[in-house]
Amino acid sequence: MLQEPALTNLIRSALAEDIGDGDHSTLACIPATAKGGARLKIKENGILAGMEVAATIFRLLDPETVFTPLKKDGEAMTAGETAFEVHASVHTLLMAERLVLNCMQRMSGIATLTSQYVQRLTGYHTKLLDTRKTTPNFRLLEKEAVRIGGGVNHRMGLYDMVMLKDNHIDFAGGITAAVNRTVAYLEENGLPLQIEVETRNLDDVKEALTVGKIHRIMLDNFTPAQLHEALLLIDGKYETEASGGINLDTIEAYAKTGVDYVSAGAVIHHAVSLDLSLKAI
Repeated sequence: MLQEPALTNLIRSALAEDIGDGDHSTLACIPATAKGGARLKIKENGILAGMEVAATIFRLLDPETVFTPLKKDGEAMTAGETAFEVHASVHTLLMAERLVLNCMQRMSGIATLTSQYVQRLTGYHTKLLDTRKTTPNFRLLEKEAVRIGGGVNHRMGLYDMVMLKDNHIDFAGGITAAVNRTVAYLEENGLPLQIEVETRNLDDVKEALTVGKIHRIMLDNFTPAQLHEALLLIDGKYETEASGGINLDTIEAYAKTGVDYVSAGAVIHHAVSLDLSLKAI
């Protein structure tokens, strides 16, 4: 579930961007006292996402909004269905319309694609992770859509987990130096953060195993055959994550190796928004 105040802050910023000094189209022709209703019509098949967001948008504009959900986040949706009905001031309905649609269409597209990836993992130990390859200032909702679609959220940002990637390692002078400095830094600052280390070949894996003091090993751009070999070396000592160009066509081959996680930025940046519309009733 989305947490306040992050969701509220995102919505207020988005409304300010859209409304500016006033919704003059509405102000010009609709009396401020007018009340009305609308329903969200589904126009494409997929996985529904963004219901909680929609309700929050309407209620931030008008606390007396009556929001009636007819479907739930994560449910399969079919063209022709209605997701919700809402009754509020007409000004609220018109000011909220585009933001509600933008959020729900984008989130539903991500949830739908995520669900397709997750279905390929049925029967396997492997879980699907998202990444930080997100739209600036919209990460909260994109990652929520991944969760709704059945994926697992990786770190939200640079602050809630240490990930020592190739550039960190190269700038630090190697895996051993990067890990040792990180462990000292976390201890000095009292930060209980997990450490993940990216490896690019089997020698990197061996070095990560030798230095230890980590929680997860990322195996970047390994083929399934190379991944299998690396997992034999790791032997369950640390969590494992396969990453790098993994898609719908290849994800099952990686899952067959028994890797703990597969991360795929594509579930967000390759997702296509689904078609929804908000119509007056």
